[in-house]
Amino acid sequence: MTFKDFDFHNDLEKGIRIAGFKEPSPIQKEAIPIILRGDDLVAQAHTGTGKTAAFGLPIIDRIAKGEIERALIITPTRELATQVSDELYHLGRFAGIRTLAVYGGVGYGRQIALIHKGVQIVVATPGRLKDLYQKGKIDVFNPEVVVLDEADEMLDMGFLDDVREIFDYIPQNRQTLLFSATMPEPIKELADTLLYNPEFVSVVGDDTTKNVDIEQLYYVIDESQRDDAIVRLLEREDFDKALIFCRMKREVDRLTEYLNALGYPVAGLHGDIEQIDRDAIVKSYRRGETRVLIATDVAARGLDIKNVTHVFNYHIPFDPQSYVHRIGRTGRAGKSGIAITLVSTEEFRELQRIRKEVGANMQLSTIDIEGSYDKNELKIVAEKIKETEIDSDIDTILSEMSDMEQGEFIKKALSYIIKREKIGSSSTIGYNEDELEDMISDYEREQKRNKSSKRKKRR
Repeated sequence: MTFKDFDFHNDLEKGIRIAGFKEPSPIQKEAIPIILRGDDLVAQAHTGTGKTAAFGLPIIDRIAKGEIERALIITPTRELATQVSDELYHLGRFAGIRTLAVYGGVGYGRQIALIHKGVQIVVATPGRLKDLYQKGKIDVFNPEVVVLDEADEMLDMGFLDDVREIFDYIPQNRQTLLFSATMPEPIKELADTLLYNPEFVSVVGDDTTKNVDIEQLYYVIDESQRDDAIVRLLEREDFDKALIFCRMKREVDRLTEYLNALGYPVAGLHGDIEQIDRDAIVKSYRRGETRVLIATDVAARGLDIKNVTHVFNYHIPFDPQSYVHRIGRTGRAGKSGIAITLVSTEEFRELQRIRKEVGANMQLSTIDIEGSYDKNELKIVAEKIKETEIDSDIDTILSEMSDMEQGEFIKKALSYIIKREKIGSSSTIGYNEDELEDMISDYEREQKRNKSSKRKKRR
């Protein structure tokens, strides 16, 4: 099957050719005919499966052929709104399609003016869109097609009430399309409320949920090894673009500063960063000017960046679904990817729970350390020196070295530190399989002793 089989408008076909689309993806094959018929649709598909084109192409085609005039796409995040708007503009530009991304954090004026001028496709976040409708600023915009994109993400971010309120302002005589990676009960209830006799399509099978195109590795490390591990992995892995996940904003800031100090051109992304800076960071990453992005789960929601070859979990995520969402940023569109998780000995039990719940095929690995240091490893030593507090006995050492020139003393002192670092370090980072088994056995024996002790106390 090819895109010609859909009998799209000639100007849209030109946009498809220039975009390099060859054969429709599974979600496109299933969804496009339903949308072209004008029926409501509930579609289950992950980000990266071509779902934007799955709803975008038939919408553009119907506008180009004069069947409808306007469409609204509601997305959970500003980044996704911009991304979807850009993709639809490039696909429909030869058909004269005008798109607009509407989101908070910027002024109202330009967004309202462009809507009043007659843009055909508005891609908006729930908060700003609800605000504009409530204030009567966009009464002229009455879409005939409405898309809820990544509905489960909107649920996670607490936007479902906003979405329901938005639909109070939208004409009842409309086509409604709902796309979601998962189908929790609140999303099913939302579909029952807002859609009329919808068709159901799913391209999420066992292979998709288990991320078969992603090689999944994990390293069981001591907490003190975490920074060394991420540096050595960045040095060793051959990546195009890498995404590093941290749990908290302060971890993103600290790791970004640390890696930049070592000479790695990385950028951090989290919710406290100003919108104009967020846009610049994402644009630089998308273009490949910044190859490593460090982000929280919330900040990375809705990001669909091409050619992310590696995902690093600097810390294990809080829940199994977050793990699936994180590693799903790589291995997209038939390409392979690598997901690497750093887990401390204390966190290992949590990793086992995630592996069991998501059915992940994760392989234990270790990082070999060569005998000599490279430049980045020496920078790590320099950072450790900078962070070291001055010892109270240092004056005694200095008095003993008073006959040495300052430069010679500094070189000898640093050489001594580097040698001590080598002697004190292991030849690998991470526990191997035998060491891990011993650690688990020790843990289980300790647990049994604790239980036995508690029973004796109760008696």
